[in-house]
Amino acid sequence: MVPKLFSPLLLALACALAGTLAPASALAQQGSFPLWPNGAPGAEKRHGEPETVKDGVYFSNVHDPSLTVLRADPRHANGAAVVVVPGGGHRMLVFQNEGVAAAKNLNRAGVTAFVLKYRLARDEGSTYSIEGDGAADLRRAVRWVRTHAADYGVDPGRVGVMGFSAGGELVSLVADNPEPAGFVARDAIDRASARPDFQVLVYPGPLGVPAKAVKGAPPAFLVAGSRDTCCMPPTIALYQQLVAAGVSAELHLYADTDHAFNVGQRGERISLQHWPDRLADWLADGGWLVPRRGDRAPEGVPAP
Repeated sequence: MVPKLFSPLLLALACALAGTLAPASALAQQGSFPLWPNGAPGAEKRHGEPETVKDGVYFSNVHDPSLTVLRADPRHANGAAVVVVPGGGHRMLVFQNEGVAAAKNLNRAGVTAFVLKYRLARDEGSTYSIEGDGAADLRRAVRWVRTHAADYGVDPGRVGVMGFSAGGELVSLVADNPEPAGFVARDAIDRASARPDFQVLVYPGPLGVPAKAVKGAPPAFLVAGSRDTCCMPPTIALYQQLVAAGVSAELHLYADTDHAFNVGQRGERISLQHWPDRLADWLADGGWLVPRRGDRAPEGVPAP
């Protein structure tokens, strides 16, 4: 029997050995990972600069875009993946309420989530742009998930994006608008497709609407509040554009509701607490929560 005095030391040694011997694929399945390990294009000089964190939940001064992985329980993970894009007016990231909380809701539906930290164009002293750097970070995130799909047990043909407010603007810029001309792949990740398979826009901002590439855009789920003077009009406008272009789209507008209701944890309205359930319904009806048959697109439930 090992003396109690030495058990903490032995335990630490065992943990260290376990970490050393663990396969790389296992280590890659948890934690946060930079999208560009050597620095984002154009931001190399600020590579490694610490982020600013307020109240433990609001992030700013982001110069190294990254993904934080929240995996669905393996007992019911279904292979779907979603890149979650928090809002914050491009000044900060509402990382907890519009990132981690949203990811955990997706986990309950068997979806593995990747919460994005992106460069903020309106942060104090920022030299970044929304259409350029912010959207580039989201495209890189989609490519990163597809490239690492096998590490996380996800299907590279069922990778969606979900954005709140400013994050919704990035979703629309990537999913419903053309990628800027002149993009040159720098590595294997860049050679993967940045087009999401489906899109979820939660009270998205107006940038990117009207969209310039709705024909062939991915299926969309849109949700907003009826009293949101900022973001209800572009939500409706984008929905109308998508439907007119023949894109499958579903819209939910909640009565007497303003901006930033997150995933229902703010306030007491029952309908808002349950809107993530409507998203889960839509994902199921669209065939996103079940394995594909070969290389064919997911087959949704037939309408009446």
